[in-house]
Amino acid sequence: MSTVINQAVQVRLIASAPLERAIPAGLRYEPADPFAVRIAFPATASLDGAEVAWTFARELLATGLNEPVGAGDVHVWPCGTDRTVLEFHALEGMAMIQIDTTELRLFLRHSYELVPAGTEGEHLDVDSDLAALLRDA
Repeated sequence: MSTVINQAVQVRLIASAPLERAIPAGLRYEPADPFAVRIAFPATASLDGAEVAWTFARELLATGLNEPVGAGDVHVWPCGTDRTVLEFHALEGMAMIQIDTTELRLFLRHSYELVPAGTEGEHLDVDSDLAALLRDA
């Protein structure tokens, strides 16, 4: 199945200066990469004028709706009942956003309808991925 889920969301960028501001973002889920979700921010939201995208585990996002999670570059935790915080760490610094939890739950529900939890491995094309790795080596 080649269906891709793209969902536009409005996020709140948390910063000390300038004060927090609303920015558009896009959530994406592809069965070809069944363990991952992607969030992208437009060039206008970045300091260097380039689009910024983060890819991380779908399970991390799902768990973070209910409890703090994350030990690497991405951390997720609930903020009250209606907001979820995503914190991104890079060499250049850190960014923190809040997203409406209902929107995240809807996005995840659609992703799990497309690829149920526990069936992700069935959607991997290991032979093609291996061939591409060997071709690029």
